[in-house]
Amino acid sequence: MSQALPERASAVVIGGGVTGTSVAYHLGKLGWSDVVLLERRQFASGTSWHAAGLIGTARPSDTHAGLCAYTRNLLPELEAETGQSTGFRQVGSVAIAHSRDRFAELRRLADSYNAFGFGRMEVITAEEVGHFHPLVRTDDLLGGTWLELADLPSDLPVLRDQDKCAYYREDAGSLLVGAFEPNARPIRLDAIPEDFCFDELPGHMEDQLMPILADAMERVPLLREVGWRSFFCGPESFTHDDQFHVGESPELGNFYVACGLNSVGIVTSGGIGKACAEWMDKGHPPLDLTANDLRRVFTFQGNQAYIEERVTETLGLLYDRHYPYRQFATSRDVRHSPVHERLAARGACFGESAGWERPNWFAPDGVEPRYEYGFGRQNWFEHSAAEHRAAREGVALFDQSSFSKYIVKGRDACRELQRICSNDVDVAPGRLVYTHWLNERGGVEAELTVTRLAENEFLVVSGAGVTRRDLAWLERHIDADAHAVVVDVTAQWAVFGVMGPASRAVVGTVTGEDLSSGAFPFGAVRDVEIGSAAGRAARVSYVGELGWELYVPADQARHAFDRVMAIGDEHGLKLAGMHALDSGRIEKKFVHFGHDVADVDTPVEAGMRWVCRMDKPVAFIGRDAIARQLDSNRPQPKRLLQFLLADPKPLLFGHEPVLRDGETVGYLTSGSYGHTLGGGVGLGYARHGEGVGREWVESGAWEILVEGERVPATASLRALYDPRGERARG
Repeated sequence: MSQALPERASAVVIGGGVTGTSVAYHLGKLGWSDVVLLERRQFASGTSWHAAGLIGTARPSDTHAGLCAYTRNLLPELEAETGQSTGFRQVGSVAIAHSRDRFAELRRLADSYNAFGFGRMEVITAEEVGHFHPLVRTDDLLGGTWLELADLPSDLPVLRDQDKCAYYREDAGSLLVGAFEPNARPIRLDAIPEDFCFDELPGHMEDQLMPILADAMERVPLLREVGWRSFFCGPESFTHDDQFHVGESPELGNFYVACGLNSVGIVTSGGIGKACAEWMDKGHPPLDLTANDLRRVFTFQGNQAYIEERVTETLGLLYDRHYPYRQFATSRDVRHSPVHERLAARGACFGESAGWERPNWFAPDGVEPRYEYGFGRQNWFEHSAAEHRAAREGVALFDQSSFSKYIVKGRDACRELQRICSNDVDVAPGRLVYTHWLNERGGVEAELTVTRLAENEFLVVSGAGVTRRDLAWLERHIDADAHAVVVDVTAQWAVFGVMGPASRAVVGTVTGEDLSSGAFPFGAVRDVEIGSAAGRAARVSYVGELGWELYVPADQARHAFDRVMAIGDEHGLKLAGMHALDSGRIEKKFVHFGHDVADVDTPVEAGMRWVCRMDKPVAFIGRDAIARQLDSNRPQPKRLLQFLLADPKPLLFGHEPVLRDGETVGYLTSGSYGHTLGGGVGLGYARHGEGVGREWVESGAWEILVEGERVPATASLRALYDPRGERARG
């Protein structure tokens, strides 16, 4: 029986699956009484109805683990509240490992998950796997993990055999076997019938499902003896990076998105519904959802050809080994630096970020530029170490052309940027300022540089993956009546970072400029000539060494690059990739947006209160929140620290738990190897109710948990490498 739709509503939720109904439910909990929920045919007729319904809370990030844990706790409450059964049973979960790499991944996942505090995951032996799941063959296993919930009945736990792309769960007296096949088949939207509702798709038994079923019969021998009741194939939707979409659309205000949740839809539905409802109610996200923010996606990443190719890979990646530094293999070669071919000819091994093909490391002569993945030292480790040392001891060139770049100009450009930027950008033309953009709560929305090119013209430079986020922030925070325009000029300029003690000799020879500190101080920006190219040089460094970023128009970039390389060869210049750039900035305790700072972290908590100019004439967004933190007479209860492992062998990748005097007080947000400091280096927030001050930090015994092993570490509020920043200003 159809109902007449109201003419107006406070919220209209489009989609009656598990996520949409959760959003509507949580809006109601917040007091929204006129919420309309729309579904095209029948509730839950999309993908929710054929989901396996696995409620696994172990996730590599605290945000995702928290969303899942909330759902786990909500389902029994819903049954008590409504009197209707949700069908939820807590049976525990076992994941198994055939290989050393999978076992290493499971141990690291257990470390992180246990640090988040949402449950307890135990690393178990192969014999214990058989104890928890007696149907499983275990003689070829190295071990696994066991995730318990509190009221475990006698039913079989969920079993995940990720090395064989399969999961198993008991279902109404039967055994359900599900698969995340490594090579999925895309289906176009126009190939799905318009009246599709609680329907199936034709599967591909022989080449897709049968290999997985054959493995399943080896793992659970009982399956060889029983009959198969049915085979099912249904449509699912996956995003380009395997991360769901959530948040307000950058193009349309008050239009929120929560989609691309396949494979995690049921388990995150409660948490996502609550987060979206609170976001809509308060106007900002209630937790750090940066990794899933809709603004991370570029328009081309939704193109039919791009997504059709990419989804053949993303499904299988859910259960594949999640190696550090792993690169996508599909939908590549979309965005290129103007000197891409030059870099490839010199041995670049490219990675992808925001569609950009960027050199992550360079292979020397005789070495193939390709990744060999693992959880130990990968095949590029020593090559990147040499690049790192070149930036520290000699001179290295980084292609940073993928940086986002915007021009803000107009009569009111300075006034508007002064209000948006935490630092003082009302400087003389030819000066560069590092700054943050903050929200009203003091959280970091962007970290970037602003260069004043002229009285009414500024250049903003930010990270490669945040273009849409930054532009949306500017659009919504520049007053509508202001005389200021914003232009995205990312593709118009190449950027070459020439870094290291010998950079002054190289850049000085190339440009013919006096680069002494008196003539060209840190933060200065000058128009320069690079051969016949007309460019710009900025004295700044993301690795913490003496260095310059050379900005060259894209059509002149090859000429300028060749000129720099010709001079650089005389000074031992070495091409360096993004891995070396990352290890350099982590040694220097330089933060990266999306990892070390996000909209739930303030500059004060990050140890960067100096980016907040409290005395400038124009009060910046978030100033009051920062003032409240600064007015406190106690150290902040949350502070970003740098950690250096005492043992030079273990590697840090991020999310490793941080322990002080044996108690977990946080986890790493970034990790790399400090080739100059001589060990694994990480950044991460420590939390202590009485304040994370110098005395508390220096009086504790610190450890980092790496694959279940406690590794002693040094903790520091300041950078352990060049804490005064003298090398970049020398």
